[in-house]
Amino acid sequence: MKIATFNINNLNKRLPNLLAWLRAAKPNVVCLQELKSADADFPIDAIRRAGHEAVWRGQKTWNGVAILAHGVEPVLTRSELPGDATDTQSRYVEAAVNGIVIGCLYAPNGNPQPGPKFDYKLAWLERLIRHGRSLLEANVPAVLAGDYNVVPTPLDIYGTHSYDNDALVQPESRAAFQRLAEQGWTDAIRALHPKDRIYTYWDYMRNRWPRDAGLRLDHLLLSADLAKRLVGSGVDREVRGKSNASDHAPAWVELREAATRGKGPTAKPRGPVRRARKPPAAVSPSARRPLLVIDGDSFAHRAYHALPKTIRRDSNRPAGAILGSLTCCYGFIRRSSRGRCWSPGIRWMRQPTDTPCSRAIRGVGNSTMS
Repeated sequence: MKIATFNINNLNKRLPNLLAWLRAAKPNVVCLQELKSADADFPIDAIRRAGHEAVWRGQKTWNGVAILAHGVEPVLTRSELPGDATDTQSRYVEAAVNGIVIGCLYAPNGNPQPGPKFDYKLAWLERLIRHGRSLLEANVPAVLAGDYNVVPTPLDIYGTHSYDNDALVQPESRAAFQRLAEQGWTDAIRALHPKDRIYTYWDYMRNRWPRDAGLRLDHLLLSADLAKRLVGSGVDREVRGKSNASDHAPAWVELREAATRGKGPTAKPRGPVRRARKPPAAVSPSARRPLLVIDGDSFAHRAYHALPKTIRRDSNRPAGAILGSLTCCYGFIRRSSRGRCWSPGIRWMRQPTDTPCSRAIRGVGNSTMS
């Protein structure tokens, strides 16, 4: 699986560059930053013709982030970084793709510093640190990919003093990035290239691209389980040299497929063959059935984004997240009951009282639903 991050620096202006790179690099997932377009102007039709689905949060003139997924539809889980309800800048979007949580981020630049923009940058990074910790505590495979606007070490910038007062290299910025990594995240580029000078950004000014006067601002941080699957990482720096190019180049990682535990036709036993045990004594069906517990709030939120938006109520009214969740549960119960393997107990605090779904669920019977 190939996951990339690319600060496109105006998506619509550089759409031909993006599409050409997608054809050549063939990434499975792409995190884009600096869309610089409103939501309605996102070129979803062109993206789909290239074989990708997308979730995005745009913003006119500045900012904007998106996640592209090849051949599958990413399931949106967050459209903003938690921790500040007053923050209206489009800098974070998160989605689940093929069992991996993808966090796409565009951290604030922070210049000039000191000042309110630098204070905002540091506060934003603190929010990212808290959210990163919550992802690790949830024990889910996760990637935090994007333009961090942080140069982590002197190895990540060309030899110069011209950036000494820049927010990108300040001790506070570097310390925040380090504290995030120390939670248990792996910097995928540095993990495989510990001593190489690798850059992802070359300013348009002062002939910096021809001089290779670059900085490494774009990073992919992997949770521990994904770090074990890391087999490749790099930067497609030649993209920076194309006509009409962004001032960033795509950075990427390659992960090997997750090991499966299923016993397929070619699976080999892991240990010595043991004698078959005596079958256990018969027990009642209800004693064998596990209980399925669903977090209603979390499930409803994801159902809203994951289920088709064509689910309708009576009189062709659109259904909400709760009704979508109930529909999903009802289908699950019907499928599972054939195998007589589940006995879910589900309680909804707010449930539609007279809809096709609720009438169907009532018909399942009190022995199945409560």
